[in-house]
Amino acid sequence: MRKLLLFLGFLLGCTLQAQEQFVVFFDSGKFETNPKETQKLNEWIQTHKEVKILAIQGYTDEDGSSGYNDTLSRKRVDFIFKQVQGKVATREDYKAHSFGENFAQSKNKAENRRATILFILPKDFARENEILGIQPAEPVKPAEPEIIEEEAMHFPENATLEQKIQLARVGTLIRLKDINFYVNTFAVMPSSKNSVDQLVNVLFNNPKLHIEIQGHICCVSKDYKNLSLDRARQIKRILVSEGINPERITVKGFGVSKPKFPIPEKSEEEAAQNRRVEILITQK
Repeated sequence: MRKLLLFLGFLLGCTLQAQEQFVVFFDSGKFETNPKETQKLNEWIQTHKEVKILAIQGYTDEDGSSGYNDTLSRKRVDFIFKQVQGKVATREDYKAHSFGENFAQSKNKAENRRATILFILPKDFARENEILGIQPAEPVKPAEPEIIEEEAMHFPENATLEQKIQLARVGTLIRLKDINFYVNTFAVMPSSKNSVDQLVNVLFNNPKLHIEIQGHICCVSKDYKNLSLDRARQIKRILVSEGINPERITVKGFGVSKPKFPIPEKSEEEAAQNRRVEILITQK
C-alpha cells in the first residue's frame, strides 16, 4: 500500500484546461461504491485507459468524529486506487490524500461523500510537470512585493483561507489561525492539524501560488534561539512531507521585531497575537 501523502488539488484557474477530474460518490458511512457508482467508475476506466492519474482525493461529510472521518476518507481513496490500479496509468510519484471532513462542506451532505480522481489527457503529457507546478514554464524570480497587512484587505467576516487567497494580491500577509507550538520549541501541537490541512489544500488547489512562511514569537526581549525561524521551517517541513514542491516555499523568522502589541504584553490575548505564523504571498 502506498503511503497516503498529498499530490492533489491543482483544480482552479488556468490549469482547468490541462487537468481533468472525475468524481465518484459514496453512501453514508461506506468506503465501497454502490452498484450505480461502480458502473459509472467502470465506464470511466474503460473510456480513459490512455490518461494518466495524478492523484486521488477522499472526502466525507461531518457525521461522526474527526478520527472516524479521516479513516473513512482514506479507505475511500484506497478503494478507488485498487479499482484503477493496473488499468489506468498513474504518475510515478502518484500521491493520495484524505481530507476527511476538513474542507469547505456543501450543504448537500451527499456531495461531500466522494473521491476525486485528478488526471491529465495524453495531449498534455509533455506539460505534466508544468501543470503540477513542479517546473514553471518561465521561472522568473519575482520582485520584492509591497507588503499588504491582512487587515487592509478587509476580507469578509469568517472568510476561509481559500477565500482569502482568492481575494488576496501578491504581497498580502495572511495569518494562519490556530497554529500552535509547544512552549519554547518548534514542535507543532496536534490542535494545528486542521489549519495545516487547509494550507496544504490551498497550495494544491493553486499550483502557481508561492508563499513565504513568517514566524514570530512573544514575551521576550530577543529571539536568542532563533525560535521564530525554526517554527517557520517546521511548517515548511510538514508541507513538503505532504507533497508540496519546496521551491514554492521560503521561510523567515522575525523574532519579536514585528509585534502586534508592545512587549512586554499586557495580557495573554496580546501575547497570542504576537506569537503567530503568517504567510506572505510572493507569487500567484
